Amino acid sequence: MKHRFTLRADHVAGAAFIVLGVVVFAISGDLPFGRISAPGAGMMPKLMAGLMMAFAAAIMLYPTGPEFGTLEWGDRTHAGLLVLITAIAIACYQPLGFLITMASLVFALLVIVERRGVLPAAAYSVGLTLFAYWLFGKALKAPLERGLFWF
Repeated sequence: MKHRFTLRADHVAGAAFIVLGVVVFAISGDLPFGRISAPGAGMMPKLMAGLMMAFAAAIMLYPTGPEFGTLEWGDRTHAGLLVLITAIAIACYQPLGFLITMASLVFALLVIVERRGVLPAAAYSVGLTLFAYWLFGKALKAPLERGLFWF
């Protein structure tokens, strides 16, 4: 009895995440790993990439998703907009800074992708961004990009 391999969505997704993990390892190769008692800048990216690749391999070994050929692609416009808006925000992060970029990102995602009202989206995006700025920039003292207006 021959065993026929069926390509499933889990196989494709798992392979994509393994490739992404390899890319993260390559990018973070110059960063020092350090030790458990004194972690270096490369420890967290390498640890997360390793875990991501391990879980991706587990998903590939035990797939439960649908066959790849039967997938519906009707949501591709939604996904494409999400990727495009996020890529624009990544490109704008350094020149514009954390506050402007994150507020614009959340606003654009809510108005363009999720089709929410402009006023509620503006209020939510400003509120969420200010909370994130307080949490990471002030409470946790993480260095956030200052950008265009120096704040």
